[in-house]
Amino acid sequence: MVSARTRNWILALLFLGWALGNLDRYVMNYAVLAITEDLQLSASSTGLLLSSFFAGYALMQMPGGWLADRFGSRKVLIASVIMWSIFTALTGAAWSLASMVMIRFLFGIGEGGFQPASSKIIAQAYPREERSRAMSVMLSSGAIVGLFVPILSATLISTIGWRIMFVIIGAIGAVIAILYWRYIKLPKEEEAVSNTEVASTSSEKKSSVALLLKTPLLWNLLIAYFSIYAVNWGLATWLPTYLVKVRGLDLVSLGWLQMIPGIATLVGVYASGYVLDKLPQGREKTMGSLACVLVAIVLYLMFNASSVAIFITYQTIVTLFISFVIILLPSVVLKNLPASVTGTGMGIVNTGGQLAGFITPMAIGFIVDAFNGSFSAAFWMLIAFAVICIAALLTMNYEKGELLRKERTV
Repeated sequence: MVSARTRNWILALLFLGWALGNLDRYVMNYAVLAITEDLQLSASSTGLLLSSFFAGYALMQMPGGWLADRFGSRKVLIASVIMWSIFTALTGAAWSLASMVMIRFLFGIGEGGFQPASSKIIAQAYPREERSRAMSVMLSSGAIVGLFVPILSATLISTIGWRIMFVIIGAIGAVIAILYWRYIKLPKEEEAVSNTEVASTSSEKKSSVALLLKTPLLWNLLIAYFSIYAVNWGLATWLPTYLVKVRGLDLVSLGWLQMIPGIATLVGVYASGYVLDKLPQGREKTMGSLACVLVAIVLYLMFNASSVAIFITYQTIVTLFISFVIILLPSVVLKNLPASVTGTGMGIVNTGGQLAGFITPMAIGFIVDAFNGSFSAAFWMLIAFAVICIAALLTMNYEKGELLRKERTV
């Protein structure tokens, strides 16, 4: 096992890279207000633009995980950062809807290998009882970025413009790729597929991918990922537009107000990692289901809020419960699958989450156009996804499937 000092240094670098990836995704949700005006896009076209990143990102999840398991997580991690940095910078050069959609799609392909590879590195470097907290630290970078992105985006877009902003973010990515190449180094025995963990002793004729696809737990997780990320990305991508066009906020006021749910997300992510490492197996699905019930109820209260202040209060509560479920899902993967197939397993279940990121923003765009600018039907759709997540979590089975049975004997 990697020493405590080394693994914490690796985690800090993963935190930095995931922060940058989230920065690019989140600033697009604010930059799209200026991009829509510059490129004269309808709500449906805006939805297509917001979804294009997730199409590439979802497509790359399973290949990214397989590549991490097959060729090494470090190689995939570095390649991912290099590729996404190139297309982040190119976002600033887009001249039409078609060019923007293609660039964002390729950006998604580039970033798609990051989470499976980084999840595998955590499984390789950390003991099982510390993996939820390690994952929560890495994912908390998204919450921290989300805290500052609203006001940062408003400031940058109003001063240097959205094009130069994306070029700068791409240049930062190049620096991070160099840091990964220089400082993330796993011992060979950690980077190689472990002989003590699953797959090799069962049936060498069966591929790990085939065994994973026959594991019911992964299908439950894929559905839960899709459902909770449909809520998460539906809110993240369209709330800035909703609050400006429906609730009448200006961009700067929006930026400051969105820091409140951003703080709640950060608290929720760190608290969730700690709580999940303390919970006995099986209890997390009950807690996750309860969190989804509360998400559905508070979403209803949120879109019926009588004022912006009440709306933001409910949004803050929703983000707390969403954060718990988002940390819970990868924790189940890290704690129940052998490290030798963690990258592939993470890629499979995360495909669901990123498909939601592709489908939901586009669906909301079409719904808003169909209902003459009303977001009510879109909110009902998000509530329905929260209910689906409840069912997926409640029916999780921790024992069924060859990989899981053998993992219990290791």
